[in-house]
Amino acid sequence: MVITYLGGGFIKITSGETTLAVNPISKDSNLKQSRFKADVVLVSMNHPDFNGIENVTHGEPRPFLIDGPGEYEVKKMIIRGLQSETNYDKNDHIHTLFIVTIENSKLCFLGAHSNPKLSPNLTEALDGVDILFIPIGGNGTLNAKEAHNLGVDIGPHIYIPTFFDDASLKTFLKEEGGKEVTPIEKFTFKKKDLEGREGDIIVLGKK
Repeated sequence: MVITYLGGGFIKITSGETTLAVNPISKDSNLKQSRFKADVVLVSMNHPDFNGIENVTHGEPRPFLIDGPGEYEVKKMIIRGLQSETNYDKNDHIHTLFIVTIENSKLCFLGAHSNPKLSPNLTEALDGVDILFIPIGGNGTLNAKEAHNLGVDIGPHIYIPTFFDDASLKTFLKEEGGKEVTPIEKFTFKKKDLEGREGDIIVLGKK
């Protein structure tokens, strides 16, 4: 499996011949766009920073779209969408976080989640998460300190920060014990590679 971070909450996952796009950035967004063909698209909320389906659609077949709560099985992935809270862009939005089981690994995409406390049903659903994509930049998402505290409660093998700049990343790493992390372009792994890793941070450089 190969993970690429494309800015904002935009994540590209490649597993074999399957490509998953999470929160693709729209042409109407001020964030930098990226274009590729996806098989499955997850959209956390109806906002230009998240709903750029046109940038991951090229010809037929169109990607399978999931943009709300529910349980799905598609392309050898089990996907669960759960309602969560956000104040992204200083506005309350209907928002979905996603849990994806792929290649026996459990990935959680928090999107623009902003509540530093999880509801009981979310706490239960996020038990056993291997990789947590967590916003740390504030501005309507979790800030670095809130992200650290929430991450401790969830306890993933790997954190991958999203919605960050240099300042928020520095603060997050300080909260995590002053760890030094060198950004990498892509993270390639198999389930066995996560064994023995507890709360490690992978910083993916923007493409």
